[in-house]
Amino acid sequence: MAIHVVLYQPDIPANTGNIALTCAATDTALHLIRPLGFSTDEEMIKRAGLDFWHLVNITYYDSLDEFFSKNQGEFYYIETFGEQTHSSYDFSDISKDYYFMFGKETTGLPKDLLEKHRDHFLRIPMNQNVRSLNLSSTAAILVYEALRQQGYPHLK
Repeated sequence: MAIHVVLYQPDIPANTGNIALTCAATDTALHLIRPLGFSTDEEMIKRAGLDFWHLVNITYYDSLDEFFSKNQGEFYYIETFGEQTHSSYDFSDISKDYYFMFGKETTGLPKDLLEKHRDHFLRIPMNQNVRSLNLSSTAAILVYEALRQQGYPHLK
C-alpha cells in the first residue's frame, strides 16, 4: 500500500512544489483538492522549474466528498491543536494506506470535518515561539516518520 499527502485547497505554490518534490523522492502519492490558489497546467509547471512534476503520482479532486468517495485507508489530520504527536501513532503496517491531510495555509481544514475526527489529529511538537511550521516542512516530517517506521521500503 502507500503513504499519501492530501492538500486541501492549497494557496501557496512553493509549498505544493516542495511537497511534490518530497513525494517524488519517496514514492508518496499526492492528492490535491480544488480550488487551488495557483495553476498546475504544463506551462506554469515548466516556468516554475518543476522538472520532477511528471514523477509525482498526483490526483486532483473537486471536493472533499469526491476525495473521500474515492479513497480508503487511515486518515490523519494535521492541526496545531492536536493532542497526539505524530510519533505516537503506528504507521509501520505497509499493507495499509495512510493519508496525511493538510488544510489550506490561511484557514486550515473545514471545521465540520475536524469535529468528526478528533481522534485522528496529529501535531508536530514545537515550542511556543512560533504559531506553526511551514506546510512543506511538516509534510516532510510526517512522510519520513511513516517511512522510518516502515523501514524505508523501496528507498536506498
